[in-house]
Amino acid sequence: MDIRRLVGLNVARLRKERELKQEPLAEVAGFTQSYLSQIENGRINLTLLRLNDLAECFEVSPIEFFKHPS
Repeated sequence: MDIRRLVGLNVARLRKERELKQEPLAEVAGFTQSYLSQIENGRINLTLLRLNDLAECFEVSPIEFFKHPS
């Protein structure tokens, strides 16, 4: 699986598990809703800093974004 797609799926999974909409999460992370949508759809090459920003928002380790779906 493409790494961008894997990260995007995990971002979307974590967001939905927390019952968050894209816009509020994007605001907290310092992104636009459009940018977050592109992340979730695997269209963005995230920098490590941006990945870490998302991990902090979810209060998880960045490794969570690299877990393969079961």
